[in-house]
Amino acid sequence: MLKKLSLLAALGSLYSRCLGAALTSEPSLTLCKQLDDTFGSAIVFPNDTEYATLRTENWSQTAWKTPTCIFQPESVEDLQTVIPKLADANVSFAVRSGGHSPSPGAANIDQGVLIDLSRFNSVDYDAENNVANIGAGQKWENVYKQLDQFNVTVVGGRVLDVGVGGLILGGGLSYLSDLHGLVCDNVVEFQVVLANGSFVHANANSNKDLFWALKGGATNFGIVTTFKLITYPVQQVWGGIRGYTLADVPELLTAAFKYQTAPNKDPYANLMLQGFPINESFGVVLSLIYLKPEPNPIAFEPFYHINTTFDTTAISSFTEFLSGQAQAQLPPRIDWFTTTLTPNKELYDKIGSIVTTSKALDKIRSATAGSTSFSIQPISSSVIEAGNAKGGNALGLTAVNQTWFKVDSGWLWPDEDEIVHSGSTQLIGEVQAAAKESGNSLRYIFMNDASWDQKVIDHYGTNNVRKFRRIQREYDPDLVFQRLVPGGYKIP
Repeated sequence: MLKKLSLLAALGSLYSRCLGAALTSEPSLTLCKQLDDTFGSAIVFPNDTEYATLRTENWSQTAWKTPTCIFQPESVEDLQTVIPKLADANVSFAVRSGGHSPSPGAANIDQGVLIDLSRFNSVDYDAENNVANIGAGQKWENVYKQLDQFNVTVVGGRVLDVGVGGLILGGGLSYLSDLHGLVCDNVVEFQVVLANGSFVHANANSNKDLFWALKGGATNFGIVTTFKLITYPVQQVWGGIRGYTLADVPELLTAAFKYQTAPNKDPYANLMLQGFPINESFGVVLSLIYLKPEPNPIAFEPFYHINTTFDTTAISSFTEFLSGQAQAQLPPRIDWFTTTLTPNKELYDKIGSIVTTSKALDKIRSATAGSTSFSIQPISSSVIEAGNAKGGNALGLTAVNQTWFKVDSGWLWPDEDEIVHSGSTQLIGEVQAAAKESGNSLRYIFMNDASWDQKVIDHYGTNNVRKFRRIQREYDPDLVFQRLVPGGYKIP
């Protein structure tokens, strides 16, 4: 096939900028050529030099695809023109903000149009109203650095390379969430292009139902171009990473339980505990942050007696703290799973055994460079209460102390995708079963940490799903985003 395509290019075919696509998807190729006539350099074809970089920009190779063309809109008007054309031509498409999700098709596509929002990259601070207008194609590192000059920040991502759009539309967890709620709760306005090309503002006063639905509704209603987020004064923080050995897992989980269940938990304290049961040299890492410049706050006292292998905690700016949260170098193919449970000492003991001895680890280990990690992410009831105070979201959360438990797996080759997915499914399933047996299981599944086959929106609850359907019929009656955007999490 490559020889044939090279021949087409050499002959100067009309399809010379569309290598590969002409033989696979004629409708998408035809539309891409029409868009090329209108937008020129904003349309990237497989024969263009930047195509290879753009199509593989997604963080995990599991999300790499070969779109017929890549569209990089520069304005709302560009999207208003293109989305109705996609709908009329019945051509599938994907929308990418930062491309951090490893789910195949979540932010990329084969034989369709990839809409890359990277040119929606503004960060404008409105000091009078204490808000920031942030383009949907931005990443959190740039957002924080732009706002640092004004000594403010937003409730945003914990990993600097994550895209703004995907995180917010999935709910979004922040180190500021105990104080201010989830990231989506801190949006005061979404600016959205709908399937029919309309451009609307969704906020507490206008398009209120859409405003609610976009707080966890992913790409099911339209393409968000700008998020208006509440800003908060930047403070010096204390925090960093402390390292431990795998042998410390039982003690660390006991400490995590004590931290989570302390009376009047300090909302300025936050942490994430991550262990690497296959990569023993990584051991366990504990990310600690206190949103005040106070070393060793009493909130983390349950951990202080456990010996560390290293310790980077120090006073720094919030952005500097995030820059120091180095991510483990997993292999290039990634899959992750999540479940929700309430903290319980006996359950945590059981989880400690599961994540270090389960036969599922052998499946993952059998893949080339197979590795996995587990994460304890404490969520205080104050996170949900703060969100409710700001008008609520679509997630169906219960206002109790809980843990968003996560499994991340990595491996090397595509032909081992299924075995790692199976092993990871088994591992999270064993944790879910233990939580159900102890009566500590909760319904919610956190979209930003979910695997591609977890039924995320189903777990928002029957009433919220019913409300989603009604809102979808109002804003996308032809179900363009349900039918033509194949990846991501759909309304059941």
